[in-house]
Amino acid sequence: MSLDVGALYAFAWRHAHRVPGAVLRGAANLAADVTWWRHGEGVRRLERNLARVRPELDDAQLRRLSRAAMRSYLRYFAEAFSLSGSSREQIDARVRAVGLDALVAHVGQGRAAVLALGHLGNWDLAGAWATRNIAHVTTVAERLEPPQVFEEFLRFREGIGLTILALGDGDVFRELLRVARAPQAGIIPLLADRDLTHSGVEVDLFGHRARVAAGPAALALASGAPLFATAITYERLHGERRRRAGTPWGLRIDFLPVEPVGADVPRADQVRVLTQAWVDRLAECLHRRPQDWHMLQRVFVEDLDPERYAATRRRAGELDEPAGTARAHDDGAAGAGDREPVEQREAP
Repeated sequence: MSLDVGALYAFAWRHAHRVPGAVLRGAANLAADVTWWRHGEGVRRLERNLARVRPELDDAQLRRLSRAAMRSYLRYFAEAFSLSGSSREQIDARVRAVGLDALVAHVGQGRAAVLALGHLGNWDLAGAWATRNIAHVTTVAERLEPPQVFEEFLRFREGIGLTILALGDGDVFRELLRVARAPQAGIIPLLADRDLTHSGVEVDLFGHRARVAAGPAALALASGAPLFATAITYERLHGERRRRAGTPWGLRIDFLPVEPVGADVPRADQVRVLTQAWVDRLAECLHRRPQDWHMLQRVFVEDLDPERYAATRRRAGELDEPAGTARAHDDGAAGAGDREPVEQREAP
């Protein structure tokens, strides 16, 4: 009997908020520990990624870190499924923003700001908080399989006040540019620490080459909006804040302004230079809280399939097409084979 994943997600969103928080957190930890213990391909990829972030760790320390990372990853799902049962006061108590003044000063003038996010923490909770406390949030979601799962994610995120553009539905970049140039545009957070297209940018990340999305830098340059690297990480709550939040876990959101590209940078290099700049800022937080980087997929170049990576670079115009080679084999080469069944958290 096949499992109806869409129905399962719908059931979780409708009923998880009725489950006592301690029970839900315990179930999430148990699921994380079982997945970690099985040590499947997703967990092994996670450990390879974490080894680049913290190369000083030995094998035992890396395994402990990956267990904490799996617990953080499954915590996200438990929180997302139960978020509809949280009051505004609880959401506000759970979130602590660092470096918010520069962002508020800008969007308070009715202008857009672009945020480059990593697969960190709980961006749904962060979005629910930001759309009420900063400005309206417009973002992009990757279409997931099966389609019912995407529809449930879409319904959930629109229900907490976000505007969602589906990747693959028309010219998403053009629509984002229209939003960014509109009055009272708000904030545009984009998950970008993994390239899902053939137009990504190769950067240095912890001394290794990685391929990330070009979108945040390209949108900031095209619209004139400022760019902020944004890290969402978990932190333990105590005392009055924990009582008001109704949970032991809260979020810290770091808004890290990225210096604009200098006038001396050639136009052809501006996206690459600005992308490297936000990656450098995000890496500071990744090193501080690596267990909250929910990256169970390939992101570093040395982990990518060489043929698929070469095809991706040819699609991006970075390599010449081999003589006599048809381009049809490139379809979906920009990471389509990199997804795990558990990767339902890919959309922002």
